[in-house]
Amino acid sequence: MYLNLNIGILGHVDSGKTTLAKSLSAIASTAAFDKNPQSQERGITLDLGFSALQVDLPSHIREQCTAQGYEKLQYTFVDCPGHASLIRTIIGGAQIIDLMLLVIDSEKGIQPQTAECLIICELTCRKMIVVLNKIDALRDPTQKQKTLTRLRKGIGGVVSKMSFDETPLVAISAATGENVSELIETMRSKSFIPQRNPDLPFMFAVDHCFAIKGQGTVCTGTVLQGTVSVNDGIEIPKLKLQRKVKSIQMFRKSYQTIRQGDRAGICITQFDPKSLERGIVCASNYVHHVYAAVVRLCSVKYYKRPIKSKAKFHITCGYETVVATILLFSGEEESFSYTQQYEYVEEIANDQDQQRHIFALLEFETPVLAFENVLIIGSKLDSDVHAADCRIAFSGRLAHTIRDCKYTETILPELQIYKHKTKTGSIQRVVNENELIAVGLFKKSANNRQAFVGLGVSLSTGERGTILDTFGASGKVKLHFAEPVSADVLQRVGQKGPTPQGEVKVELKFKKFLFRKNAKVQKILQ
Repeated sequence: MYLNLNIGILGHVDSGKTTLAKSLSAIASTAAFDKNPQSQERGITLDLGFSALQVDLPSHIREQCTAQGYEKLQYTFVDCPGHASLIRTIIGGAQIIDLMLLVIDSEKGIQPQTAECLIICELTCRKMIVVLNKIDALRDPTQKQKTLTRLRKGIGGVVSKMSFDETPLVAISAATGENVSELIETMRSKSFIPQRNPDLPFMFAVDHCFAIKGQGTVCTGTVLQGTVSVNDGIEIPKLKLQRKVKSIQMFRKSYQTIRQGDRAGICITQFDPKSLERGIVCASNYVHHVYAAVVRLCSVKYYKRPIKSKAKFHITCGYETVVATILLFSGEEESFSYTQQYEYVEEIANDQDQQRHIFALLEFETPVLAFENVLIIGSKLDSDVHAADCRIAFSGRLAHTIRDCKYTETILPELQIYKHKTKTGSIQRVVNENELIAVGLFKKSANNRQAFVGLGVSLSTGERGTILDTFGASGKVKLHFAEPVSADVLQRVGQKGPTPQGEVKVELKFKKFLFRKNAKVQKILQ
């Protein structure tokens, strides 16, 4: 049995990623090394490619691996596109990796997509080896040494400011094979046993799908969690199909069971492969279409624009990317709950100090297959791909999913998001020392005054009272004060209205809940 580590190969376009995958790999899958005809025609990687290398177990994890039944270590390489326009595919591929090889052209250094790949890695795995490729192009030995020293210093400075484990830098030529063996040894030294949970329901990220006549449909992909065995029942949630696993292979070898982290092909009973292509296969009734969701939002510090409520972002969840409108709100607790009240947030900037936890309600334009705690990444992919600005805005894990298509009527009214509101008016006249009549807090046409009965008010002279009742049809309300109002106020207002000494202002502060328009939704601010 092999311990499988998924190694993502990411970097700017034309940095030599696919050449590196070829030089490292001993086994190629059906989707390796740009076999897509369009990739060959255009000379760039357009889709994810997969290949593998099997090595002896490194000494620092050998004992633990042997105890768990592993005999060898297998690196499964995920060759990701580098072109800016294919960022959806890059983000999707990065979510299945355990360790990233960041490939940098030694002649060009850090480029725009290099920076985006760094951010993606920081959000997904935080374990990385930097590969300075194409050192064969640096022919002058003296200049070569200066260039590599400069690159190591610059890249080291960038990486040190990010949340990575210790990050080695290895200079190689994938084309000539120079120092590739050193890179493999570095990978061995950085190898680890990933945290796997076989007890979770089975979920499998499908990246390619094809039919084999007389046998069934083969889905190739990566086990995201759980296990599956031959003859187990599974579901294709996108198609709402229940199927049975007929056989399993990992790089041309048959297996009875696969577990989280394994790269495999599973043959299941026949369906049209064109109807899936890329997506999810999982345990029955586990993954569902989600119309909206709540996420605890973590902003990306390199995204320089404010993140605003009611703005649209591209939300990547697994291999799917859909557009969603976001609504920001904040709370004191780290976890989300319908029992808590949250304050509406107009926008957040990445340079501001957040004292409260920020959440976002995501309303998807088209439903997305998702489940709670799945990683999502929010981006502005309609930005100029040639600009140097970071397009990745935020990330988070779904704290709550909403599967009801009528959620605006059934679910959102339970979500207690409020805005602070203030109404001001003046005291019109005195009823007695404990009761005053206020005008101007509400318009004459206001028909919701009754919802404010019982709320607290304060006078410009300092007294505090409550709204006792509505009064007449002109927007007036009667105010009650537990303690008698001061003689000065009574004198200034009188029973016939304010005297020349000046009017007394009244202020009403309350919370207006966004999704409770037809109920008594205001609350006194403490």
